[in-house]
Amino acid sequence: MGVYLNGTTAYTLYKSETESPYFVDKSQMLEELFPLIRTGNRHICITRPRRFGKTVMANMIASFFSRGCDASDIFDKLQIGKNEDYDKYRNQISVIHIVFNDVSEGCSSYEQYIGRIKNRLLKDLAKEYPDIQHFENAGVIDVLMDICTDNPQQRFIFVLDEWDFIFHQNFVTEEEKKTYLRFLRSLLKDRPYVLMTYMTGILPIAKYSSGSELNMFREYTMAEEKKFSQYFGFTEDEVDVLFEKYLCNTPRPHLTREELKNWYDGYYTKSGSRLYNPRSVVTALENDNLGNYWTSSGPYDEIYYYIRHNVAAVRDELALMAAGIAVPVRIQEYAATSMELQTKEEIFSAMVVYGFLTYQDGKVSIPNKELLDKFAVMLRKEPSLGYVYRLARESDRMLQATIAGDTDTMAEILEMAHDTEVPLLRLYHPGVKDRCRPGGSHPAD
Repeated sequence: MGVYLNGTTAYTLYKSETESPYFVDKSQMLEELFPLIRTGNRHICITRPRRFGKTVMANMIASFFSRGCDASDIFDKLQIGKNEDYDKYRNQISVIHIVFNDVSEGCSSYEQYIGRIKNRLLKDLAKEYPDIQHFENAGVIDVLMDICTDNPQQRFIFVLDEWDFIFHQNFVTEEEKKTYLRFLRSLLKDRPYVLMTYMTGILPIAKYSSGSELNMFREYTMAEEKKFSQYFGFTEDEVDVLFEKYLCNTPRPHLTREELKNWYDGYYTKSGSRLYNPRSVVTALENDNLGNYWTSSGPYDEIYYYIRHNVAAVRDELALMAAGIAVPVRIQEYAATSMELQTKEEIFSAMVVYGFLTYQDGKVSIPNKELLDKFAVMLRKEPSLGYVYRLARESDRMLQATIAGDTDTMAEILEMAHDTEVPLLRLYHPGVKDRCRPGGSHPAD
């Protein structure tokens, strides 16, 4: 057993996860990987926002297949234990499991970062295969090829979690990012020792790769692919079950099922199914408290840059979303490139990929109260955003008053709009034509 090769870390972490009172069994995903392993030399990449269970599932996959330990005490009790091929695959394959966001203390350069990964893996391979002659200065790929040459039946599953971590680090240069991509390509593409690669990240591969480096991967995103979508995030039925457990576990429960929905629901898969943010749901149930469990670092700060500088004039439409109005946008997941976004479509696409917005039927919106609270902080920081937000809320109230024939409310809102010297109808609601923009065109036209 080593750090990366057939290690026990994934087993320990996943076992702890299964012992949580609010654990959700998604082990049936393993059934969908069995055919890929039978075929061999297959590569898949799952991209999801943070806190949607990528690492939990990576630990599940590594602990199930790895022959470094016996995980029957975990999986015998889960759904996968009923599969006819369960014993054929459980703990029968060598697994190389690398968590790329595990950085050593004091790491300040790409050479230190990637050198640590390579050295650890080389040590694991030398320990596991002492009969293989390791030449001085031999690289990881050379050693793996030598192992496969001496024993053609020896193949590996690679589980690579948060592979795109280094693209968010200041100590990595643009040229080093290209070097990293070439390393992954050389390590994985068309190598006889690769049985399967299971890789996770936040943003789509095409954000980083021009196409040729990692074009062997089949990529599965939340907004564009149906496959695997049920394994990341909680469904309505799963939250129903968790809420019943919460009622049984909590002497004086303070939460309601409807509150959980308002706070943490609102994401959608390609098939149209609704999803809850899993980490926030579990934390709320464990704490018996509806709170904002979204961390305000990394991508949040990057996105705020675009809002603060009003790149592509996104502020008004973001304020509309904060008022509950969905905005038409053509999503381009591949264009979500931090600090290089130029168009409204690219900015909102990045926000969908990061999980700040949700996308359905050609429109983007703020998914739930948890995220709405985050945007409310932005509105308070930016006076112009707060101004548009208030008007947007009045726009929605105007529509309802018009439908109800409430002339008093309509007059009140029109007076407010006149007093602020901003035409109210400049703010639009789905189905209401904007005639006060220059040229009288709707912003989605």
